Amino acid sequence: MINNTTNTNMIEIERLLTDFKTTDDISSRVAGLPRRVLGRTQQEVSIITFPGLALMHEDQDQSNVAIRRAFDKGCNYFDVAPAYGRDGECEIKLGAALQQLPRQDYVLSCKTKARDKEGARVELERSLERLKTAHFELYQLHHLVTVDEVKRAMGPGGAMETLLAARESGKAKWLGFSAHSTRAAVEAMRAFDFDTVMFPVSFAEFYLRDFGREVLEVAAERGAAVIAIKPMCMGAWPKEVERARKWWYRTTETPEEISLSLRFSLSLKGVVTGIPPSFVDLVDKAILAANDYQTATLADRNQLRELARHCESVFIREDERGNSTAGNHRAPYPEHPETCGLEAWV
Repeated sequence: MINNTTNTNMIEIERLLTDFKTTDDISSRVAGLPRRVLGRTQQEVSIITFPGLALMHEDQDQSNVAIRRAFDKGCNYFDVAPAYGRDGECEIKLGAALQQLPRQDYVLSCKTKARDKEGARVELERSLERLKTAHFELYQLHHLVTVDEVKRAMGPGGAMETLLAARESGKAKWLGFSAHSTRAAVEAMRAFDFDTVMFPVSFAEFYLRDFGREVLEVAAERGAAVIAIKPMCMGAWPKEVERARKWWYRTTETPEEISLSLRFSLSLKGVVTGIPPSFVDLVDKAILAANDYQTATLADRNQLRELARHCESVFIREDERGNSTAGNHRAPYPEHPETCGLEAWV
């Protein structure tokens, strides 16, 4: 028993050294919120990114206040997509709200779910108009799940041609993608040297089935900065747990849980910033917790590993579909209409 315990501890220490940052890579702080360099872009971004999807719950005046508050608290990175909300409402609200901020003082990223060149071009131009900007710092392929999607987007006449043209014309400085399956993320990174990769990185998925580890490893090989989506995710809603909010996955809610979950994701090697769940109150709580950010300790990991034992994977269905050749034309969790039944997936 003693030997087994010792071996287990040694393995844990080795994995801690492999997975986690051993030095603090905070480059600066603004209003108390840490910033890091976004990989090869050399751009400093706050370690908390504002999720444009959160504005689906707010009217325009409330959106204006939320964006200003986040900016004043040090958040300089805002992400959105045309699929967020109904009829582009989140792009429209964010575009209006950002007019109160100096354009040179924030980083704006957007995405396209189109897999063909023309469809992506139409979405790009429309997004630029809605967001009242001449360029995006980062433009991304959105929500890659299957290998077929990656091949279509990266092949002749695919969306990647629009992304490259946008970079050439100055409408996008850097290129990236978001993915919900390991296979799609790895295939995309093998096909092109993207500047960034958005991928689910949470303690629950990481401990339940190592979801995220391979993507982080390949991102490091390819020199891509990782933007963690769902860092405060606790997986699917267990049937016996009362829902704290109407959303498709369970989120950390208490200050301690939020702090621990963010420290976990933000401490993993390669992760630069994290995007909280799409609720303004959780964004505010995430920014507050991030002000006290420090690298996750072994004790933190043990506490989260125990918490993960009571979680259920929410990405397993999409990850399994990653090996499919079928296109991704439907929401993976139709039983959760609160996501609009639209393509409200980061």
